[in-house]
Amino acid sequence: MGDEIHDSPDAWVAEHIRRYVATGGNARPGMDDLLLTTRGRRSGLLRRTALVFVRDGDRYVVTGSNAGRDRNPAWYLNLVADPRVTVQVGTDTFAGIARTVAGPEKRRLWRRFVAAVPAYERYRESTDRDIPVVVIEPTC
Repeated sequence: MGDEIHDSPDAWVAEHIRRYVATGGNARPGMDDLLLTTRGRRSGLLRRTALVFVRDGDRYVVTGSNAGRDRNPAWYLNLVADPRVTVQVGTDTFAGIARTVAGPEKRRLWRRFVAAVPAYERYRESTDRDIPVVVIEPTC
């Protein structure tokens, strides 16, 4: 993924990304955030967003909550189309493969998310959409 990276068009998210990079990942002390770069499914451009994560062993887990909106976020649609992603955690950047989880694994990881950030349960309650849970496994 050697192309220019385009940050989220959402002004709040773009500012969060800027602060994340400037602080070496400490934009929101006490929160576990990462930067996820996906390839745009229509544009082919590299798109970067900031997400909360939980760890599951060596894997990173994120959710497509979209703050409880009734549609999946663009970053999720992008990684479904191309699961090869780049992740930045703190100042470390690595390539990964993303996959949506289901069944017992999804339920277990969702509970971990809600335990870490209770607002995620409100997001789930505010939509009829099945909120995806995504596992990112480093490839290097």
